[in-house]
Amino acid sequence: MRFILETERLILREFATSDLEPLSKILSDPVTMQFYPAPLNRDQVAEWITRNQNRYREIGYGLWAMLLKITGELIGDCGLTRQTVDGAAEIEIGYHLRRDLWGRGYAPEAAVAARDWGFKTLEVSQLISLVRVGNLPSRRVAEKAGMQQWKTILWRDLEHWIMRIERAQKEKGELKPAPK
Repeated sequence: MRFILETERLILREFATSDLEPLSKILSDPVTMQFYPAPLNRDQVAEWITRNQNRYREIGYGLWAMLLKITGELIGDCGLTRQTVDGAAEIEIGYHLRRDLWGRGYAPEAAVAARDWGFKTLEVSQLISLVRVGNLPSRRVAEKAGMQQWKTILWRDLEHWIMRIERAQKEKGELKPAPK
């Protein structure tokens, strides 16, 4: 397991096979996954981990395990993934957080760290987040990471807001740290 980022309260690291149980509790929760087509079963979560491990090897990044620094406990995921949106290649900041920890600022803290890593490490002019229309908590996380709604599209047969932040905003110092 390679550690990627550290924030005030979190560590983001590459997923390990041993993360299956705690990640399954998050991605199989029907409330957490209500804006996905369906919660994931154990085999699908194992595939999720494998896909991200393959991304680390192939492109150097993916979704990372989100750990509470004080306990080392896995509480979610956050990171960057390649997506095709309206025929264009985009880099998305994605995140999931264990439901009992919602509203404590962990997701925005992780998203800001992933945003900063993405702009520092990748040659991209913008980063996006795909947020299902109606998923206001996820939209607020994206907004706290400095994103604004760019457009609304049908993506994978579901209506999504495309939240976006441009590198120029970051370079001009227009972004503030995520509030807790």
